[in-house]
Parts: sequence; structure tokens; C-alpha cells
Amino acid sequence: MQQEERSERSRTALLDAALSLFSRQGYGATSVRDIAERAGTSTGSVYHHFRDKEAIFQGLLDQFWAAASASDFPLLRVFEDGAFPDDLPAIGDAARDTIARWKPFIALIYVDVVEFEGRHIHRFYSDLATRYEEILARRTDLNIAARVRPEIPAHIAMALTTRIFIYYFVVELLFGVPNHYGLNSDEATRLISDILTNGIVRRA
Repeated sequence: MQQEERSERSRTALLDAALSLFSRQGYGATSVRDIAERAGTSTGSVYHHFRDKEAIFQGLLDQFWAAASASDFPLLRVFEDGAFPDDLPAIGDAARDTIARWKPFIALIYVDVVEFEGRHIHRFYSDLATRYEEILARRTDLNIAARVRPEIPAHIAMALTTRIFIYYFVVELLFGVPNHYGLNSDEATRLISDILTNGIVRRA
């Protein structure tokens, strides 16, 4: 095995160990020694790859940001495939898939809010609307903006829809509270989609 490959495997093992510990017990309660022991290596190896413990935490968030920007990320793919605004349940399914697949990384967002006052995640959320604007610009063939009420910016409607479904499945899958609307997840997805599509207020 080449030295470069061994080094990369060692770094990956440290990140995996840190992800498991940070996502379960938080940042402050996890020491560099804990990470080294979980990875089966020495603290010297940790500092060979990372400046300090916070650099490991940032490295994990960078992994998630990179994945969330990739074209095959469920919550980007579903919009690229034309689900919005006519197939909102598909967006709900993509949100569920995202939380299930990336649950430990999603937990790090909450760790960052509690222990760092959200310092590491500001960039991600500040860029969120821009990602939807880029989809609108790239997929003009879908004619999304023309299918949304003219007074509502389409990219904001897309972001809002995403956030509602993400929050629902964070509570269900990350916080471990099933049926918290008194409905199973499929029923809740359909109801949320109906409310987003048709509104709440009864019209004459």
C-alpha cells in the first residue's frame, strides 16, 4: 500500500470516529484522545492530519457541504428532475432519504448551534437560496417560475418547501419522534404537500 493511500485511510478513520462521537455526545464531551482511541490510533496521528479538534469538526461539515452540493444529492436531484411544484410528495421523500442517509452529519448542525452558536453553518444557510436560483437558471425548460404565484419568488418557495420537509423528518428520524403529527410519515407528507399547494385558509 502506498504511503499516500495509508495516510488517506488513516484520515478517513479519524473522521469516521469523530463523526460517531460528535454526533452522539457532542463536541465538548469528546476529546482528541477519544477520537484516537475510537479510530485505533494515537493522538500523534490525529495531530498529523488535523491542526486541532475543531479542524476535525470543520472537516466533517465540509464533507457534508460537498455532498449537499453534488448533483446526485437527493434534495437537489428531485428539483432538477422537475418535482416542484407539481409533485411535492417526491420532495418529502427526498427529504426523508436525505435525513436517513446523512443523519450523523445533520446532528452536527445541531451540535454547532448549541456549542458554537452556529458559527460553522452560517455559510451553508446563507448560500441556500442561491442554490435554488441556480436550478431555476439552469432548468428554464421546467418553467418553474411561471407555475408559482407571481408575487412569490420561486426560489424562496423551493427553499421553504425543503425546510418544512427537512424539519418534519429531523424530528422523526434524528430526534426519534415518530408520528408527531398524529399521522404516519406518508400521510404527513401528503398533508404537508396539500397545505403547501392549496393553502390553509378556506376560500369563498
